[in-house]
Amino acid sequence: MASLTITPGRPLKGTITVPGDKSVTHRAIILTALAEGSSTVRDYCRGEDCLNTMRAFQSMGVRIEETPESLTVYGKGMWGLAEPFGPIDCGNSGTGIRLMAGLLAGQDFFTILTGDDSIRRRPMGRVVKPLRAMGATIAGRKGGELAPLAITGTRLKGMSYVSPVASAQIKSSLLFAALYADGLTTISEPRLSRDHTERMLAYFGIPFQREGYTIRIEGRPSVRWSGKPVVVPGDLSAAAFFLVGASIVPDSDVTICNVGMNPTRTGLIDILLQMGAHIEVLNPREEAGEPVADLRVLSRPLHGVRIGPEQIPQTIDEFPVLCVAAAVAEGETVITGAEELRVKESDRIATMAKELRAMGARIEERPDGMVIQGLGRPGANGGLTGATCESHGDHRVAMSVAIGGLTADQTTQIHHTDCIETSFPNFEHKLLELLTDSGKCL
Repeated sequence: MASLTITPGRPLKGTITVPGDKSVTHRAIILTALAEGSSTVRDYCRGEDCLNTMRAFQSMGVRIEETPESLTVYGKGMWGLAEPFGPIDCGNSGTGIRLMAGLLAGQDFFTILTGDDSIRRRPMGRVVKPLRAMGATIAGRKGGELAPLAITGTRLKGMSYVSPVASAQIKSSLLFAALYADGLTTISEPRLSRDHTERMLAYFGIPFQREGYTIRIEGRPSVRWSGKPVVVPGDLSAAAFFLVGASIVPDSDVTICNVGMNPTRTGLIDILLQMGAHIEVLNPREEAGEPVADLRVLSRPLHGVRIGPEQIPQTIDEFPVLCVAAAVAEGETVITGAEELRVKESDRIATMAKELRAMGARIEERPDGMVIQGLGRPGANGGLTGATCESHGDHRVAMSVAIGGLTADQTTQIHHTDCIETSFPNFEHKLLELLTDSGKCL
């Protein structure tokens, strides 16, 4: 098992890029595979989660040529997928397995979706139940609550669904199922979740309507979309580690190029600014329907804030590293309405509380969040302490603890860091780049 050792004492300086957005990459692979003709997906995420989605479509007969910089996808159209010879392994990706469940429910063949130990523990009923209401035939462990999921494709019917939670995975799973359903499907959320699927549907010219938190889409659309080039923006969830790191490590000055700035994803930036961070948004532009910019961040003392339920959907993946920022801020940070975090790759409320406590943080865990008493900036009277920590098999926990270790008074070692490969294969290299000051935006 891999481990990562973090030695504190140096500021973060320089310019880097981060991997392509994982969420956008999943959706780009799906919609280019269903397009008519070839598409190029450039700057995609090469983490194992997205590579597993690529392999899934290859197993269903879609030709995909892979280089480190781009994918060339030879789309077979909405009805061109073929039954795979064996189960589809989604690895560690909750996005992959839930979006694929919706897409495959309306096919005319049988599929089994599975994943690693973490995926087989995560709740699938949240997509299986509404898909069954559309007519899907899905079996699984505990009545379909857990993977593996066995999907017998069938003709679906449109429906009206009110989601109890703001979840892009639930919404997107149903949107992909709705493409194959007879009639109108209406999906409503209590708050707006990430809208990458809607943006990419619009980019490919697939019709739908959105009003507030409700989306309407007609199934079996007459429009057939052609392949198009897709440029994937840098993943803000990956940039988050360096945004926080440069904010909390004294004397840091970091620029991160080509970062996705989708407003349903920028909650971390908003919260860091509320905490007193210095973040500049440079060269704003658009790629494949997604806003993009370069971000420059300089270290500043942070202070505690209150983070409520309305902010959680926009910070759902950045929660672990946000906890690190709060732990070295001045004053108290209160996080509420974050119970969704208990069913991610790990129970992120419990795991972050445990690992940061091991590093000297003062945290009170609550059912839907936590209260963090900030220790203040590194120095004689503040900062974290070095410790031996665990990833809990969660890539974001592992990288967040690594960022916290940069502010500690001694070395921090993190065990079982293989999981970082699922989203950020060269994380350690990028961190070393900033500790040695190199690079310019291209």
